[in-house]
Amino acid sequence: MSKEIGIDLGTANVLIYVDGEGIVLNEPSVVAVDTKTDKVLAVGMEAYRMVGRTPGNIRAVRPLKDGVISDFDMTEEMLSYFMAKLNLKGIMSRPNIMVCAPTNITEIERKAIIEAAEKSGGGKVYLEYEPKVAAVGAGLDIFSPIASMVIDMGGGTSDIAVLSLGDIVASTSIRVAGDKLNADIANYIKHEHGLLIGERTAEKVKMEIGTAIPKDEPKAMEVRGRDNFSGMPQTITINENEAEQAMHDSLKQIVTAAHNVLASIQPELAADIIDRGIILTGGGALLHGTAELLASQLDVPVMIADHPLDNVAKGAGELLSHMTQER
Repeated sequence: MSKEIGIDLGTANVLIYVDGEGIVLNEPSVVAVDTKTDKVLAVGMEAYRMVGRTPGNIRAVRPLKDGVISDFDMTEEMLSYFMAKLNLKGIMSRPNIMVCAPTNITEIERKAIIEAAEKSGGGKVYLEYEPKVAAVGAGLDIFSPIASMVIDMGGGTSDIAVLSLGDIVASTSIRVAGDKLNADIANYIKHEHGLLIGERTAEKVKMEIGTAIPKDEPKAMEVRGRDNFSGMPQTITINENEAEQAMHDSLKQIVTAAHNVLASIQPELAADIIDRGIILTGGGALLHGTAELLASQLDVPVMIADHPLDNVAKGAGELLSHMTQER
């Protein structure tokens, strides 16, 4: 019997769900390459530890950008490594795979994702849109005639969709998500404090003191980097309200995108969403105050999904099992 596998091929992380086993892999979408020999030195967590710390001949590559493949060969290498690591290929058959993608990808990007999954050891490969599988993974019944709405804030894209009767009724995908918030923090610290920090440090600031709503008594943390003027190592202190200020405009874009989707649907569907609320999933759901910000701006209840990081991979695996059982 071939296994049913759901893959969340994310800009920041790759998650793999195996039917009957749950999430079996969650590693950063990074590949370390020796530029002299083009040899892959490390993949996943091991490669992520090298980001911003590599000597001249080693390059840490993120093969996905904004939720789609930007480096096909590296994506194939990365997926093949993960599949081999998990030993997911059966003796007699290759696993069936469902991979997820943002709602606005092109036909060329669709083919690239499917081809990468096939070359990495997949049998039949299916591609489904992220907000649809995220809704399934979050436990929503998307096949009922009652509308559901999901906001999936990942690393490269925020995907927003209204679903009813098993399909997407209205959706949008914007390239404003976790990576953009990291860049916002790094830019803010550079301009306001004259300190240059790396991608990993910016992400650490976001995870420790990032907030979508200002605080009356903001927490602070020390941030180390390189002084923009002297070039010497330097430590500054930044607080939660500064992190909110840094990310404010990007978060506003996500709110506006969700507002536009809500404004485009039929009144009956809008009424369902007022009753059922919006489900927030993806890594952005873990940013403090995101649900409260969306609820206050959209005037609709917003709930954070259980295990929001796992929803896309889990939903892909469950949806694939549902499809194969129906045949």
